[in-house]
Amino acid sequence: MVDVLVIGGGNAALCAALMAREAGASVLLLEAAPREWRGGNSQHTRNLRCMHDAPQDVLVDAYPEEEYWQDLLKVTGGLTNEHLARLVIRESSTCRDWMRRHGVNFQPPLSGALHVARTNAFFMGGGKALVNAYYRSAEALGVQVRYNAPVDSLELDGGRFVAARIGGERIEARACVLAAGGFESNREWLREAWGQNERGEWPADNFLIRGTRFNMGVLLKFMLDAGADGIGDPSQSHCVAIDARAPLYDGGICTRIDCVSLGVVVNRDAERFYDEGEDFWPKRYAIWGRLTAMQPGQIAYSIIDAKAIGRFMPPVFPGVTADTLPELAEKLGLDPATFEQTVRQYNASCRVGKFDHTALDDCHTEGLTPAKTHWARPIDTAPFYGYALRPGITFTYLGLKVDDTAAVRFNDVPSDNLFVAGEMMAGNVLGKGYTAGVGMSIGTAFGRIAGTRAAAAARRQHSAGAFHEAA
Repeated sequence: MVDVLVIGGGNAALCAALMAREAGASVLLLEAAPREWRGGNSQHTRNLRCMHDAPQDVLVDAYPEEEYWQDLLKVTGGLTNEHLARLVIRESSTCRDWMRRHGVNFQPPLSGALHVARTNAFFMGGGKALVNAYYRSAEALGVQVRYNAPVDSLELDGGRFVAARIGGERIEARACVLAAGGFESNREWLREAWGQNERGEWPADNFLIRGTRFNMGVLLKFMLDAGADGIGDPSQSHCVAIDARAPLYDGGICTRIDCVSLGVVVNRDAERFYDEGEDFWPKRYAIWGRLTAMQPGQIAYSIIDAKAIGRFMPPVFPGVTADTLPELAEKLGLDPATFEQTVRQYNASCRVGKFDHTALDDCHTEGLTPAKTHWARPIDTAPFYGYALRPGITFTYLGLKVDDTAAVRFNDVPSDNLFVAGEMMAGNVLGKGYTAGVGMSIGTAFGRIAGTRAAAAARRQHSAGAFHEAA
């Protein structure tokens, strides 16, 4: 029997496994995916949002706790637990040295990501390199890792963990950390969560899955059915507007369309439906998937002109181009007359001051609904570009309720040996909305807490002398 069983294979799971092992516990990590697809959604990440009171290595200026909290409060609309959110924020200021000790390297942000140069620390080589570094470190420390090991149920005694089951196999442990992700790859559960809209459509049928195909929510559903306290709205998620040509699974960051704030977005009826310049893109990119999901056919189109080229991170697929607006409409399958009228009305309403995409500038619209409050410039310079958008689900926010010990709760009573981290509890901090890098902050903070607590729980069950010696 191992001391600590970690179920999951992404950032939160790996942080838990490493912390438990560093505390002297023997650790077994079960990853549902095969080795080549290990890492869950963490393999698609780029950075970690970090609090810091002064410039630090790759981070410029300062990003104090209160500003971080206000950013989170704004995007969640208050649907967040302030105590747990501030715990995550404070942990983000001290975790990077620990990450480096386990092989994670950081780099300054690329030019297309300068908006977050002050707030986010970028991983050298991206999330895949981070995941690989953690696995190397875990294995070097003696953590056992099993791939192709999807746990389908747990054996519980009241609120205590006894064993995990993979089919007919039973795996006992003195303590357990659940970090197996949300249900974003479970189409039936997404359909149930989103339901049918007033047009008779099932919006979830048109969702693409930005991340891993292995996050089916099996353990999340098991725990909720077993009476664990839940939190969050099943329809809320990290949902990004991505290229409609993206693959069904694992498209990752390169399928995101980042030019939204530089132009206009129209729906299938060639009409605008939201303020494209509401705030900086890293604070607003994750609302556009849900906005697109609410449109007819769950599709939208990001439209820019030649002036925007070079001002955003180019996506993996080139945009549809045309020398005239009617030609672009034809190529996108939009009604040319309506499209041209929408763009003409937008152009006429633009009040262009000093354009500055690095600031909340004074370029805005007047007399237009919805307004565009920043970066409003006429779309008038050929060639014109269009990108078809679909909702891209990264991870879901329905999860298990926790306190600052990361313990799973049953009727508000915390388990003494079952803990949870990552997507399976992110809804405590993210009731809705998103700001870049905060998912990794939550996973890192609660993964480290859960691993430490699980090792302590195992120690309580078993005398310290019986702990396996660290490798």
